Amino acid sequence: MKKVSTTALSKFLKITSKELFSQLVKLELIRKEDEAWSLTDAGREKGGGYNESKQYGRYIVWPENIDLTSPKSSARNTATPSITATNIATNFGLSAKKINFILSELGWVDKGLKGWLVTEQGGKQGAIQAEDKKSGIPYVRWPKEILDSNPLIETVDQVKGTKKEPSQRDIPQQKDTGFREKFPAKHRSTDGHSVRSKAEMLIDNWLYMAEIVHAYERKLPIEEEVYCDFYIPTGKVYIEYWGYENDAKYLARKVEKIAIYKKYGFNLIELQDEDVQNLDDTLPRLLLKYGVQAY
Repeated sequence: MKKVSTTALSKFLKITSKELFSQLVKLELIRKEDEAWSLTDAGREKGGGYNESKQYGRYIVWPENIDLTSPKSSARNTATPSITATNIATNFGLSAKKINFILSELGWVDKGLKGWLVTEQGGKQGAIQAEDKKSGIPYVRWPKEILDSNPLIETVDQVKGTKKEPSQRDIPQQKDTGFREKFPAKHRSTDGHSVRSKAEMLIDNWLYMAEIVHAYERKLPIEEEVYCDFYIPTGKVYIEYWGYENDAKYLARKVEKIAIYKKYGFNLIELQDEDVQNLDDTLPRLLLKYGVQAY
């Protein structure tokens, strides 16, 4: 079987060598050691090897028909992401600018000084970093299957105002249904949010007075039906207030939610009752860790 260099493979796949190197790193097929690229065990299993050249020294080679789909990723991730925000925008009938802001709100991209940068969460969706060959402005390429992503579809529907409220029979039974019924959202905060406890009202009021844009009970951008207490788009930060520590079901729910935050690597701030009593000292310090300045 013919083997080619990484640069030659990128030309065969019709992507830049930078894009291919980014994909190979994400798939954990190569890693950098002492300023040189080395194969991992996974890379060798994919057929990678080394060639020696008097001119270039040792370099990595790959089978031309290498399968670059990730065993760790969902089925929707592909070897060579082939669509951009413009293509996604056309599919949903929105502007590319609005789609990029939606992708940012989901935590899949960050706005750079110019252009857009893929985040760790975006990488898990199959995205890779790219850049315009002429201007050098960064942008992100996506697998076509991203168009079927439920978190993306739901957010687009919310932005367009086309999201339909499901009938009672269509609503899946969630583990926190009993909690929501037991603690209805009857506390009204300064910005108009209706929250479920006095502590949540104090947190919401603090964020509002600090002029920090936030959402209440935002669904996490994952397939599981999980909702955070607060979400701050700047910094992609989730806030959970843990009260009701004497409730066994609540504690079990807490453990499961923390596991999900860790599983996806989300930025999480956890608040207890003592933190709520000291928000002026607690929140600015915790938010600053994620690049969110309170004052």
